[in-house]
Amino acid sequence: MTRDLVRAIAVALVLGGLTAIAAPAGAERQLPGSQQEIQLSFAPLVKRTAPAVVNIFTTKTVQTRRFSPLFNDPFFRQFFGDRFGQPGPSRRQQNSLGSGVIVQPDGVIVTNFHVIEGADEITVVLADRREFRAEVLGKDERSDLAVLKIRNGTQRFPFLPFRDSDDLEVGDLVLAIGNPFGVGQTVTSGIVSALARTHGGISDLNFFIQTDAAINPGNSGGALVTMDGRLVGINTAIFSNSGGSVGIGFAIPANMVRTVISGVASGGRVIRPWLGAEGQRVTPDLAASLKLDRPAGVLINGVHQGGPAYRAGLKVGDVVLSIDGRDVEDPEALRFRITTKPVGERAELRLWRGGRLRSAELRIERPPETPPPDKTEIDGMHPVQGATVANLSPALADRIGASLLAQGVVIMEIRRGTAAQGFRFRPGDIIRDINGTRIETVSQLKRTLLRRVDRWRITIERDGKELRMVVDR
Repeated sequence: MTRDLVRAIAVALVLGGLTAIAAPAGAERQLPGSQQEIQLSFAPLVKRTAPAVVNIFTTKTVQTRRFSPLFNDPFFRQFFGDRFGQPGPSRRQQNSLGSGVIVQPDGVIVTNFHVIEGADEITVVLADRREFRAEVLGKDERSDLAVLKIRNGTQRFPFLPFRDSDDLEVGDLVLAIGNPFGVGQTVTSGIVSALARTHGGISDLNFFIQTDAAINPGNSGGALVTMDGRLVGINTAIFSNSGGSVGIGFAIPANMVRTVISGVASGGRVIRPWLGAEGQRVTPDLAASLKLDRPAGVLINGVHQGGPAYRAGLKVGDVVLSIDGRDVEDPEALRFRITTKPVGERAELRLWRGGRLRSAELRIERPPETPPPDKTEIDGMHPVQGATVANLSPALADRIGASLLAQGVVIMEIRRGTAAQGFRFRPGDIIRDINGTRIETVSQLKRTLLRRVDRWRITIERDGKELRMVVDR
């Protein structure tokens, strides 16, 4: 069999019978049945979907300083000082580009957060070369998604409907549409190489569709399209040692995209549901000790008192194997399954407890805002001076990317030139203990810092590790 014939058969696997919309999700895949099927093309699908994929151009103002190399010479600096002759900051325009997908006929667009991050102006260019200004409706850095809206009034635009990304199978053919390297709209084809990739390190919520459709810089925010002409993912990153495509691309699943759009529509900020529990991946050794047939699921090692998992009956030591029939293999997959469920619905959990299979019903809820944050800038003569702190609640922990089971007082901001900056505190640090007093609230922190002491002993938690410092007064 020749290589050209093999390629033709691969194309026909996708396009067999493609006159309007391919076979529905779940239908049996079939080999081509005739020479005519082998000669089919992607062109009808591209014509139907490409108009909804746009190019995004952003402009932002950055400040720079220019220094003469003479001022780095110690000979000149001893006469003129460190600041003599140094020009003030200059401003320049920095441009970048990416892709986006129109998902509603009124001009709502989904793209990657990193495509529009820091932009002062956003211009959208349609496939027919029309240009529009766009505004940001909402953004979600943790999922690397942003939602834009074309400023045009009542005009209708071509758009792509969503496909349930949970229906995808490894081996399904897909098209990637975007604007790689700024050369203009480009279409590439490939297959779904893997599902539920959770170790990309790309965003805070790692759960990706992997594809070998060529994705390059500039494709970010573009569409991953299935053979029925629906949007199944937003292309977001590649794995590459050279900066070009090597056949490993990642797309954010459509089910996560819909969750972000829904959150933006209901108030401009994405508030994700929470489980009220945390866990770890089950290793082969853990599986053997738990009498599991194979390493699978998430071993629960912490449950929030009064949270959804607690009320559903989950306990430390349980292994969550699936949610609504979808297997979960690690904590990232568990988080994805929970965060993409609508608030108010119920989810069926399959558990492994004490060597037996069990089930539990979980109510999907938003993380609570209790205790209230009581956001306060701390002043005084002590190492924490200049830090803005707040009480940790599950909702606040979700916004800043901390553990949703974390409690206590967290540093939100640090003012420049203050003692807190000098002692290298960081936003996200949780103040655990000061001079033997456990810190649980902002008011307790303020009272503790009013004490007159000769030495400060402070314990903080940073990235899951405890750090201690001793400062003489």
